This record gives sequence, structure tokens and C-alpha cells, in this order.
Amino acid sequence: MKAITQYAYGTVDMLAYEDVPSPKPGPDEVMIRVHAAGVDPGVWHIMTGRPLIARAALGLRRPRETIRGWDVSGVVEAVGADVIRFKRGDAVFGTTGGSFAEYACAAESKFQPKPENLDFVAAAALPTSGMTALTGLREVGRVESGWNVLIIGASGGVGHLAVQLACHLGARVTGVCGGDSAEFVTSLGATRVIDYRRETLTGTYDFILDMAGNRPIPELRALLTPTGTLVIGGGEGDGRWFGGTGRTARAQLISPFVRHRLAGLLSLPKPETLREVAELAASGAWAPRIDRTFALSDAPAAIDYLVSGHPRGKIALVVA
Repeated sequence: MKAITQYAYGTVDMLAYEDVPSPKPGPDEVMIRVHAAGVDPGVWHIMTGRPLIARAALGLRRPRETIRGWDVSGVVEAVGADVIRFKRGDAVFGTTGGSFAEYACAAESKFQPKPENLDFVAAAALPTSGMTALTGLREVGRVESGWNVLIIGASGGVGHLAVQLACHLGARVTGVCGGDSAEFVTSLGATRVIDYRRETLTGTYDFILDMAGNRPIPELRALLTPTGTLVIGGGEGDGRWFGGTGRTARAQLISPFVRHRLAGLLSLPKPETLREVAELAASGAWAPRIDRTFALSDAPAAIDYLVSGHPRGKIALVVA
């Protein structure tokens, strides 16, 4: 099968489009024929091995997994002897290492039936960003109807889903993005948009989700109600060793000593969370907006566009 492989950390120049053996499902695994694969910042982090502290999990000298990709959608091609939820021909979506390939394997718990109202491209773009948004707003933020919510990075992969989810939960949403994305963010349900390039952040909010930039924590706390919640899910800075994790650590150290709730956003793939993501999509509560698609062989261009093109919503690879 064709796949995007990588044998050393670095730029997109380290990626190759080549033939590799097709995977074979274990007893509790599902093998799918990949129709589409999502492209998210996690792919860039694994490709570059940054922040360097992450190499303890990714592989010290080189990536442990040689095929790139994580989010995926496709059709079940074969199942292991112990698989009970899926059969050949089922349309599914979920997460698995090595999704930038014509075939991929993972435990059946990593997949959910593809919502019928999503095509394969939209379904492939949803898992990681959807689980991150859901964890941030509902599990960590506990957002309630009537709240004023600020989403920083509202036009991005996680941010544009967070805007939709906050609106679904009954919140009034202000989105922060570049001015050229204002109409896009408004179309997601935001009642107000702040252009970070030209405007200062103003207002008072019950909940802030910060998915972009590196704003000081005191600046963000000044926008919260006395008992408001700040969740930091992304950002820049802190160098090659720690990436954007330093600001998150500082927020968590401060939190016990103030009335505000300050938290980092760590979203791990869980079967129950992916199931909720699928249910929200099936109900029409949210759907990924696709900025661009690329062929599997153009994965390097897709990753370059992800980190430098400021996509509105998600991008994906079309495989089959």
C-alpha cells in the first residue's frame, strides 16, 4: 500500500510517499480502507519532535511510528476474531497511528460508526479536534446556558468547533480571530468577533478558551468574572524544549490561590468522548468546516499549509 513515512525528525522534507506492507488486524482490531485522514497540529509535533520534552513518548532519536497521521475515516475491510461491534463494509471514523496510508489498523474501541450526515472528509477531520473542544468546554469548563464565552483562535481547527459547541450549549460567544475570518466565525454562531490584529480584547466572560497566541495570564484573568474559568489549550513560546506548556503549568500553579479556575487542556482519546463527538455531529450540533483538501501524496504541502496558511476550520487528505 501507499503511505506517508518518516524515519527521522525534521521538516516535511523528512516525509516520503512510498510502498509499505499493508497492516493485518489483531484479534481485537479493525482494519479499514482509508477514505480520508485529518491533518492537525499533532502531526506537525510528531514530525518535528517538538517540543523536545515530548520525545520521551514519541521516540528519543526518531519517531516510534514510521507512518504519519492520526485522525481517520474509512470503510472496514477486515476485523479480528474478537471484534463484535463492526463488520466488513461498515463506515467508521476515529483515531489510529498511521492514518496517512491506504489502510490502517486499530482496536475497535478507537472507532465509532460514521455519522450519516457527514461525508468521509468531514468525519476524518473531527476526532481529535472534536474531543479537544468537548473536553475543554464541557468536562473542564462546565459551560452553561447563558454564559458569556470567549474563544481565542475561533477560526482554527479546535476553535471553530468550540464556537459551535458553546452555542449549542446556550452560551453567548465572542470569537477572536484575524479580521479576514470574521465572517466565517460569525457563520458558526458567534455574536461578536474581535480582530486580534487591530483590537484589544474587551468584555467580561464566564469562560475563556485560549487556543492561540501567548497572552499573559494576568491579561486573560482581567477579562473573567470573579469566579470565571480560563482553559489554556494551545499557544506559542517557551522555546524548543517545552513549546507552549510553560504557560499552562503557570496557570495550574496559580489556580489554587485565586478565585478563578485556571486549567490546562489535556485531551486524551477516549471511546466515550469519541462517542459523544459522534452523537453531537449526528444531531447537527456541530460539523467540521473544511478549508482545503489534499491528495495523500501531497501530505507535505498539507502540513505546510496547516502551520503557515492559517486555515479556517480543518484540512484533510483524501485517500480513497
